[in-house]
Parts: sequence; structure tokens; C-alpha cells
Amino acid sequence: MTEILVRPALPADYDAIGALSVAAYRGDGQTADGHPYEAHLSDAAARARAAEVLVAVDETTGAVLGSVTFVLPGSPLADLAREGEAEFRMLAVSPQAQGRGAGEALARACLERAAAHGCRSVVICVRDFAADARRLYARMGFERLPERDWSPLPGVTLLALRYPLA
Repeated sequence: MTEILVRPALPADYDAIGALSVAAYRGDGQTADGHPYEAHLSDAAARARAAEVLVAVDETTGAVLGSVTFVLPGSPLADLAREGEAEFRMLAVSPQAQGRGAGEALARACLERAAAHGCRSVVICVRDFAADARRLYARMGFERLPERDWSPLPGVTLLALRYPLA
């Protein structure tokens, strides 16, 4: 089994990040061809200007396996983060790389960054039907935060989760 390295994204990674993000979101039914959110998913350069984009890469081949956007309160990409909280968004793993631990590695990197920034907790949203993601986050210790659930578009329900940092 190859090792996974999580590092800050480089401009050379942006095209791969955009493509795998769209593929991952389509693969689990969150978007379809022409969905307006795909423009945001595919534009990793814009995300990197507003927040920190991380990638999980295969240490042997250097292939980009997944990505996540780490956000602090006040960022234009912050949906949930309040004072003392960090947030991560758009966690996506290439459909060909799913099941190798890249998603958990990216989430853990965000928890470490939040702790380094002195945050008390990390908040995230998951789609109400995203059973695999919800299982991963529950296993990691995220707790439901139902009072902060929300809907950005009709028919899209986002469940809020929180991870308390020591």
C-alpha cells in the first residue's frame, strides 16, 4: 500500500483538483453535468486565493488523490465557521482513489491546522444523504450540530457537524 502525503496545493495541482472534485461530487450524486456548484468545484485557483487548499498525493507516483479547502472565519468561503472555529469544505477524493484513506488524511490535516490556529472546534457540512461521509466523520469523532443545518438551494439539505478540539 502506498503512503499518502497531505500538503498545500500548488498551482500545478489546480487542474487535477478541479477535475477530481467534479468527478467525486458527480460520483456520489451531489451534482450532475451542468450543476451550478461544479463551477466552484472546478476552480481550485479561486479557492486557493480565498483559503488554504490541501491535496492528498500518492507519495510514490505524485498523483493527486484528493483535496480539501481549509477555511477560517471571515473567509468568503466560510459557511459555518464562527469565532474560534475552523471549517473545511469541498473535501473530494478521486473516484479511482476512494477507500485508500485520502479523505480521512485530508480531514485530519484540517483538524491539525485548526489546532495550530488556536481554534476550539472544527465545523463542516455534509449532504443529508452522504452516508459514507457521515460514517467517516462519526468514526473520527465529529458530532451532529442540528441547530446549524441549512439549505443553500431548494432540495439541498446540509447537515452541520462539529469536532471539538482539546
